[in-house]
Amino acid sequence: MSKDANCAYCMEGELLDKFGIKICELDASLLVLFKEQSHKGRLIVAPKQHVADMTLMSEDARVAYFADVNKAAAALHKAFSPDKINYASFGDTSGHMHFHLVPKYKDEFEWGTTFAMNPEKVFLSDAEYKAIMDKIVENL
Repeated sequence: MSKDANCAYCMEGELLDKFGIKICELDASLLVLFKEQSHKGRLIVAPKQHVADMTLMSEDARVAYFADVNKAAAALHKAFSPDKINYASFGDTSGHMHFHLVPKYKDEFEWGTTFAMNPEKVFLSDAEYKAIMDKIVENL
């Protein structure tokens, strides 16, 4: 499986720590909690394979990856009961395709609008991050 030495999802560690916290690995992906938590439970699902676009994945790899995206979304619904989850695919800056799963809540931040990539409004303590991650894992 290809890896890129400059990619946060491939290398993890300090590169990933700048914006996220590794929750766990699923069958075909890495699950990352986005540190900025304006949307409680916001996470990233990145394929284990360093690939720029889903069209470059084999059919089996793509199916496995989207099964992981679905599994993560179902866990968010069970854990936090959002009114909606927005899905956004990125990868143009890192070269590694990934999806942000952004739980939206009707009476909270940015309901009815497109979410900000990094609003830099809500950062949590280590214990608060751990509680969110534990709740996600418990519902996978």
